[in-house]
Amino acid sequence: MKIFYNLIAFFIAISAFAQTQTVTYSISPSAFNEDESITITFNGSSINESTWGVANNALYLWSWSYDSNDANSQDCPTNGTWASSSEANKLTYNSGNDTYTITFVPRTFYNRTGLGRIGFLLKTKTGNGQSQDIYSEVGKFQFVNTTPKNGTVNFIASGSNYPISYSTSLPANYVVKSNGNTIYTANNVSSMFTAYNITTDNQIELTATSVADGTVLTSKFSISPTPSVQTAAMPSYMRQGISYDPNDATKVGLAIYAPFKSYVHVIGSFNNWQVSSNYLMKRDTNNSNLYWIELTGLTPQQVYTFQYRTSDGVKVADPYSTLVLSPDDDPWISSTTYPELQTTMKYPAGQQYDVSVIQTAKPAYNWAISNFQKPAKQNLIVYEALVRDFTAQQNWQSLIDKIPYIKGLNVNAIELMPVMEFDGNNSWGYNPGFHLALDKAYGTPEKFKEFIDKCHQNGIAVILDVALNHATGRSPLERLWSTSTDGSYGDVASNNPYFNQLAKHAYSVFYDFNHSKAETRYYVNRVLEQWITEYKIDGFRWDLTKGFTQNCTPSDETCTGAYQQDRVDVLKLYSDYQWSYDPTSYIIFEHLGGDQEEQQWANYRINEGKGVMMWDNLTGPFGQNTMGYDSNSNFNRADFENHGFAERRNMTYGESHDEERLMYKNLTYGNGNVKTLATALERQKAFGAVFFTVPGPKMIWQFGELGYEFSINRCENGTISNDCRTSPKPVAFTLGYDTDASRKAIYDTWAKILQIRLSSQVFDTTTFTVESGNLLPRIFVWNDALPSTSLKNVVVVANFTTSAQTVTPSFPYAGTWYNLMDNSSMSANSSTTVVLQPGEFRIFGNQTALATDETKIDANRTSLQIVQNPATDGLLKIRYNKAKNGQINIYDLNGKLVKSFGLKSAKGDETFSVNGIGTGNYLVQLKSDEGLAVSKLIIK
Repeated sequence: MKIFYNLIAFFIAISAFAQTQTVTYSISPSAFNEDESITITFNGSSINESTWGVANNALYLWSWSYDSNDANSQDCPTNGTWASSSEANKLTYNSGNDTYTITFVPRTFYNRTGLGRIGFLLKTKTGNGQSQDIYSEVGKFQFVNTTPKNGTVNFIASGSNYPISYSTSLPANYVVKSNGNTIYTANNVSSMFTAYNITTDNQIELTATSVADGTVLTSKFSISPTPSVQTAAMPSYMRQGISYDPNDATKVGLAIYAPFKSYVHVIGSFNNWQVSSNYLMKRDTNNSNLYWIELTGLTPQQVYTFQYRTSDGVKVADPYSTLVLSPDDDPWISSTTYPELQTTMKYPAGQQYDVSVIQTAKPAYNWAISNFQKPAKQNLIVYEALVRDFTAQQNWQSLIDKIPYIKGLNVNAIELMPVMEFDGNNSWGYNPGFHLALDKAYGTPEKFKEFIDKCHQNGIAVILDVALNHATGRSPLERLWSTSTDGSYGDVASNNPYFNQLAKHAYSVFYDFNHSKAETRYYVNRVLEQWITEYKIDGFRWDLTKGFTQNCTPSDETCTGAYQQDRVDVLKLYSDYQWSYDPTSYIIFEHLGGDQEEQQWANYRINEGKGVMMWDNLTGPFGQNTMGYDSNSNFNRADFENHGFAERRNMTYGESHDEERLMYKNLTYGNGNVKTLATALERQKAFGAVFFTVPGPKMIWQFGELGYEFSINRCENGTISNDCRTSPKPVAFTLGYDTDASRKAIYDTWAKILQIRLSSQVFDTTTFTVESGNLLPRIFVWNDALPSTSLKNVVVVANFTTSAQTVTPSFPYAGTWYNLMDNSSMSANSSTTVVLQPGEFRIFGNQTALATDETKIDANRTSLQIVQNPATDGLLKIRYNKAKNGQINIYDLNGKLVKSFGLKSAKGDETFSVNGIGTGNYLVQLKSDEGLAVSKLIIK
């Protein structure tokens, strides 16, 4: 992730980036009905156009409307997009009096009837500058003075009188009720006043009925005695967030860390969203900044929703929520993807901002695989995917349906771009508001668990991309301490315990976490715990780790890219956190920095088999090869030793979500006939050959295996623009790429190469060399510990020039060498040459792949013996050794994986059922952290 996001779907997050000015304005007439023409005037003297870079007085109105209950917000149809306002909403500039005006009839302008309120702001065309939000009620009969204001919560010393003063634009009949009981009336007056004595919680409803036409205005507010907060020890089962009592399904504990807040109430569906002294939170005895409460009498499995309301009027969901409901996002999520959002989990009417969900005694997901054996780090082949663009349905079920496709490619891990609750429903996911909550745009938690479970059943690890460098303004951790004075959205306040007011690095997006703070570290720890323990996630790709320092400034890219000890230390600490929940968990950093710093993480705890994997961006060199240009085409950084790493911890890639697609570059910038589709597709096969065969973890971007050629900057209308970087892209399956023979040929070739790579122990080695830079790369892989009867030497050659070339593979010794792609053989020595056509490659081995004949157990290395062969009773009986975290994979002779089993220990005898596989010849692979072994199996 760099700094590109699709934010149009969530306007509030966008506005946080705009330069905001407070402008003065007027509406004429000041009171109006929806069918009357009105003019909105902005005073030019209150606007600094130069700060926004406005030329020719080009300013625009961005507006929205509400229904008669001041709910159901809808954007004005002629707004355009935030990044490009419609000319229909351009304001008229009047140079004589330096004003900006727009005139319209509300009913027509908003294309709706029954209007109760309108909202608007002034902005630049591109949205880089805006005014404050402005609101106006619709209707000539309106409140003029409102004390207290509608929707407010008010406190006064117990036994004191609280003034209630209201007036209207026309004479009215007033009725004031407290907790349903009438306490005041007045008829045919334009104003009223009463002072009400407060000793308990009072929910006030004031109505004013127009004498002229019977129109009714309503205001609701509460008045309560000033809270007196109790101090008590928080129950042992509770911690920050939502804690379910393990012994009582009718009770739940809520706790929030809230320094600088005098008191905190809980409001929710269980108390009609009213502030009440019965729901005033206690202070914890051991931490006066920690507020807690137990909710009792709940109905097991019933869905409840709630927020915290702090002493300064800020209402937020719980920052540790694992599920939140959003008034901005949820209405647009289909019932097919998330049925409950229209029934039991519908956003509560009349509320604002995100709300948290409580559900006690929720049935646990029944995992089919509870002890998934992860592929070894050095053997990871990762498929990076964005759910939104992978299938037309854009949900977990559609990904479940595509698991056979992913498995057929022979990758062993899938890495998903962020799925934590992000702003809007149309996003790359790097704009998170709630890091512990699954975003609902892709489906339910149960479906996500099913996806993970079925990936594990198919030998595929699941890795999540996580953006812990920052959060959006939706985050309660930001909103609780912001510059807002009315409880809405604002920038980071100086007393915020989690965020920097100004980012401490040069790649800032949204709000920057301060990772030196204990509060932030606790939050990060909880995020890791949630996804590993609740969802059995196998690891994380940490986005933008350069941002984890506190030593730099937003304008100092040199400092950000330099070695920073505090960043090294905190990311080691976070690695320890992650490994504390799962010692085998994958940790991958997107750092893309200097080797000196990356070595600190790659080599960290390496003697324990750990070490952090580092993103290794070789899109440039690989792209030069596929395009046919020899300048800057050296990809020898694929060798971990060239990073100074002690082990294979560089996750190399030629494409990622953040980089231009190889095929687009081939077709747009390729050398000569590389720009033709057939030629460009053929060269992608050769890319796979020189990419996958280099030992160490690898990553591919979705649909690269089908020669996907749409630019990363493609707009939905087919044009190319940097502004469209994160826009939705065409789905390869919808386009029929997976059934197109020329494209499917890349998939099949890569699948074959990966089948060879992952089933042959020779590739699990640290002895290899990469020669490249002249468009005729050669890769030499060997493992001298293997016997000569095994595949122990591999030589890969390819031709990325645009003409036929005679290539010398430089075989390390004379003898019979096999083309591993088809097992054809040739007698060769060190001087033997081969002719390669443009885009052609060869993968040679001293033996054929998947053809070992192990018949006994070797105590010194990973070994496998099939005790009864042929298998005649539907049972596979094996004996094995040195197989820590081992897994048995059975392949047919075409390289297709037909069954997998996890091993119980590092050595021993086990029996597995092979019923249903069918008679014939198979290859049984033992894959473990300690090595690989393969034996032949006959089933009769």
